[in-house]
Amino acid sequence: MVNRKPQLTGVRATALCIGDGETPPILDGALVLDSAGFIRAVGPAQELQASFAGVEFEPHSAVLMPGLVNAHTHLELSALRGQVPGGRGFVPWLRALREHSRPELDGEAIDAAVSALLRHGTALVGEVSNTLATVPFLATAPFYACVFHELIGVASATVSAIEEGARLAEKRLGTLPDNVAYRRTPHTLFSMHPRLIAGVLDDARTLGQRVSLHLAEHAAERAMIERGDGPMVDFIREAGLNWDWPVPGRSPVHYAEQLGALGPDVIAVHLTDVRADELALVVKYGSPVVLCPRSNLHIEVRLPPLQALLEAGIKPGLGTDSLASCPTLDVLDDARALAQRFPTVKARTLLAMATGYGASALGMADRFGRLAAGLGPGVLAFPHGATPPADPEAFVLAQRGPEDRHWLQMPALAPRQED
Repeated sequence: MVNRKPQLTGVRATALCIGDGETPPILDGALVLDSAGFIRAVGPAQELQASFAGVEFEPHSAVLMPGLVNAHTHLELSALRGQVPGGRGFVPWLRALREHSRPELDGEAIDAAVSALLRHGTALVGEVSNTLATVPFLATAPFYACVFHELIGVASATVSAIEEGARLAEKRLGTLPDNVAYRRTPHTLFSMHPRLIAGVLDDARTLGQRVSLHLAEHAAERAMIERGDGPMVDFIREAGLNWDWPVPGRSPVHYAEQLGALGPDVIAVHLTDVRADELALVVKYGSPVVLCPRSNLHIEVRLPPLQALLEAGIKPGLGTDSLASCPTLDVLDDARALAQRFPTVKARTLLAMATGYGASALGMADRFGRLAAGLGPGVLAFPHGATPPADPEAFVLAQRGPEDRHWLQMPALAPRQED
């Protein structure tokens, strides 16, 4: 067999937004891509055209950026879009969620949600699932998905059965395609027996996998873990569940520390209700962070303390959560929501939260999230017409909806071709 060098193509654009949160836009920038969609070079157009003299560079009146990273979704709830009222707190929202469930519409809604993610320009998804109903749809999608199979169980007598059920569910999935990764993950600290949490964490660490954990999301979580009271306790009792372990008697994040549920391999999702001493623990243990601001606004009418997180050195990714609590699956909408409430946060940081920071949180920074040599994040174009924008990052952040963008290059899901 004759080994042939991969064909290279060039793209020249008004500006490149890199996605790392630090590098300024490259004005009159260019990319060199191989035939598998991996980036071979990034830089000023004149430099790349001189270095790759045999490559033709296609010009675009557009700002380019890497494909988006939606680091926390619940696509199996997509049939409930716009049907679950919010604004009264997590437990009332949860009750309404159960009342409006429409399983007969799930497949159609999941399929539409996956298509919407693609139209928005999503290259990587962190999908959290209880039923794994989303996996067949993600398996045929032209982007990458980390599927976190969420386990729930508060009673000690159910721990073994839940663990065995999860193993059987994974076995039924069979061999997954290269664009889908499966991980078992804890749900929350209050919805799982401590022994079940320990088992999930032990299994994940044995396999070298990263897990996702809803943490410090709402006041009802804090009341249950700190004092053993509040609306979440009432909900569990109403459901007839047997919560048979001692009240931790400490804050949610301190309880996570006690359980070993903090660290670089545990993604802390939400942190809407986090306090300063708890935030210090998240930083101490190096847990990646993902925020879901529009979902938090819908359910709890509050946002996570973004400024405090950034000042602590945390680089949070973004997720839309489910369509039962968020109107779209576009993480740029979440970035805009944060820009409105935190106007001093740079557009560059907010774009990184929707790209590079999210990829890092999911442990996929070596493939997605940035325009950098060796990565295959996909390339999104935001056309601007005849007049180039004075601030390319602010321009991208202002664009609303899939009609304002298109794929120049889809995400690379195949192994990189060597020279």
